[in-house]
Amino acid sequence: MKISYAWLKELFNHGLTPEHTSKILTATGLEVEGVELIESVPGGMIGLVVGEVVTREKHPNADRLSVTTVNIGGDELLPIVCGAANVAAGQKVIVATVGAMLYPTSGEPFQIKKGKIRGEDSHGMICAEDEIGLGTSHDGIMVLDPVAKPGTPLAEYFNIESDYCLEIGLTPNRTDAMSHLGVARDLRAASMHSEAESIDNVPDLKMPDVSAFKSATNQGTAIAVDAPDACIRYMGINLQGVTVAESPDWLKQRLRCIGVKPINNIVDITNYVLHEVGQPLHAFDAAKIGGNKVVVRKAKDGEKFTTLDGIERTLDSSDLMICDEQKPMCIAGVFGGQHSGISDQTTDVFIESAVFDPVFVRKTARRHLLHTDASYRFERGVDPTLTPYALQRAALLMVEIAGGTISSSVTDFYPTPLEKARIEVNMKSLNTFIGKTFESSKVEAVLKSLDFAIVSSNADLLVVDAPLYRLDVTRQADVAEELLRIVGYDSIEIPTQVHASMSYRQRPDAEHEMQRVADMLVARGYTESMSNSLTKSHYNTLIDREDLSEKTAVKIKNPLSGDLGQLRQTLLYQALEMVERNMNQRNSDIRSFEFGRIYHEEEGNIVERGRLALWACGYDGPESWEQPQRQSTFYTLRSGVDAVMAKLGLQKMVSEQPYNHPFYTDSIALMAGKKQVGHMGVLSAQMIKAFDIKQGVIYGELDWDALMQLTAKATVVFADLPRFPGVRRDLSLLIDTGVTFKTIRDIALKTETSILREVGLFDVYEGKNLEAGKKSYAVSFALQDDKGTLTDKRIDKTMERIQQALEQEVGARLRS
Repeated sequence: MKISYAWLKELFNHGLTPEHTSKILTATGLEVEGVELIESVPGGMIGLVVGEVVTREKHPNADRLSVTTVNIGGDELLPIVCGAANVAAGQKVIVATVGAMLYPTSGEPFQIKKGKIRGEDSHGMICAEDEIGLGTSHDGIMVLDPVAKPGTPLAEYFNIESDYCLEIGLTPNRTDAMSHLGVARDLRAASMHSEAESIDNVPDLKMPDVSAFKSATNQGTAIAVDAPDACIRYMGINLQGVTVAESPDWLKQRLRCIGVKPINNIVDITNYVLHEVGQPLHAFDAAKIGGNKVVVRKAKDGEKFTTLDGIERTLDSSDLMICDEQKPMCIAGVFGGQHSGISDQTTDVFIESAVFDPVFVRKTARRHLLHTDASYRFERGVDPTLTPYALQRAALLMVEIAGGTISSSVTDFYPTPLEKARIEVNMKSLNTFIGKTFESSKVEAVLKSLDFAIVSSNADLLVVDAPLYRLDVTRQADVAEELLRIVGYDSIEIPTQVHASMSYRQRPDAEHEMQRVADMLVARGYTESMSNSLTKSHYNTLIDREDLSEKTAVKIKNPLSGDLGQLRQTLLYQALEMVERNMNQRNSDIRSFEFGRIYHEEEGNIVERGRLALWACGYDGPESWEQPQRQSTFYTLRSGVDAVMAKLGLQKMVSEQPYNHPFYTDSIALMAGKKQVGHMGVLSAQMIKAFDIKQGVIYGELDWDALMQLTAKATVVFADLPRFPGVRRDLSLLIDTGVTFKTIRDIALKTETSILREVGLFDVYEGKNLEAGKKSYAVSFALQDDKGTLTDKRIDKTMERIQQALEQEVGARLRS
């Protein structure tokens, strides 16, 4: 939500600086995320003043230049060399003084400096309109009114205003703050009652006066509401004889400050009133309303309608439409139609001011992916008591700015007025809840400043009616929040005692284990990623697998956009989106992980599961002069997965086996007995190409829920530190190319269970010097006895048995 500081001061002339205003609003719950200076003229004309040319002489060294002396209201005249042919003594002109920044209509900004031009001093510049951004003409300098006073700042002479745009991060419940009026109301209340930020002599809110509004007696455009469940209130009035033209500068400046593009005076007025009081309006060309009748009805299934953006949309029976007697004209509360809006030829206008049911508007906006300023407000609820005021305000502005007259009476459909929420506030309970004692008179004063109506009041009980624009205030706790955000949360004293109770946590604690694993992975150079659980529906077609198909997908009924149409079935696609995004930013070296949930529909039920995904690509370490960089491989990620298992104490409970999955070209499954707890591998070219990634990616996904179940069964074994030294022996083995290191390690550990501690692979060779179908593995064996020092005889005997077992089972022999 963008708020104009100057506009805000028109409603509440508080005398506060933009910074102080931001501080107060943030304390009330309207967090100001940024304050931006908005200048109607670039640079704000700082350093530009009115000057009077006192003398003008021909430049002695240049035929087309003049040497002038200019009075800018100071003690001395400024010498300025000017190249304009129309400069003359006695003129009032625009002078850019030394140090001023000029922002020309075309070209780059530049700064005025003191210097010499063809040997003559020049301490400023006499400006043309294009040189200061006021126009495009460069035929000569701008000559001002003779009554202009030398030394007057040019911003003051032209009445140029600077403004500040306050960007407020609204929470969804604060429908009342979606306008300058709503923000001004909170600002005034906090200025009166905040214990930290209150000011003296707080003025009242100054609502624009609409007492001059007078409707005609003629009946205008007829209104028929055929869907009263979807249309709470509908008002309309006709104007005739208007002239559609460009809006005045003050109106365009107000809209530009808050990021709204001016269109024409009629449309700009509806936008202005929307942002002023929060009531969306719509202006129709009355001549285009067939039968001079507006019908509010629900659309027919399959009905076609072309919106203002030129897109033909297929309607649904739950879409609410504004129609005439022959055709739809507008999607109610969302978007206008292509053929009923205001054009340059419009002379008669019908103004709509209405309140539509939030649910209808929200569903329609989501279904058609149309999100407008009007739908944003209608979706959250609009105050029907403001509907007449907004209509009158817009009509008066159109008469003032666009001419014409009000030509009809006001038509008002409001069959069932909304009732205000009545809330009983028990003062004792309220003070206990807050932790501070407030007198009922203080609570009453704060609520009155927020437009709450006091029904009855005494020392023990306060009964209030919440205003209709506060749809979120329905109970005593909500009243407590209103009181605290105005008085200030900082006014609540810190208690001198803190009471706590013991609580039992089930083991293992999944959140705690998640944090431990995340810290470990970050320490190993991984970056944690967090992505949205909503993803694109077309990902279901990337691979042919039932558990990742359309059949098992959990669809969103009212998606925010086409890219957020369903819940994800795997963490892979968001991981690849992250890789693609980083590569587009020239960051191709990635090691990352994510904890997340995946979702499937199984037999009519939605099943949610926890997952841990890891992925890597590019180089697996920073560039260094000490050693060359290495590309990330399957084993880069494998070491990360092994570290996760070790952190959870599962390294002896999880094994691996070959795995075939359409994600990968080469992969393994991680197994705990017969249950799969994860998979990892090198992603296939098909997966990489789908995301326009130009290098290989290694990916793994672990079943976090299953790992937590295993962790509950894992036992921690404590042992003494070894007292006797260990020994390492190496074998260079010639084996078939199909034999894996896992096979060699398993055979060795099975053969020697007493003193063999670890088996490692430190070199692989597959060169031309070997026999066909063979490869060479250099394998290390770590031996250690807890009961004594190993002898050479025992070591040699152990290595001989391991070598014989490898030869018998996989045909391994020593490489000569």
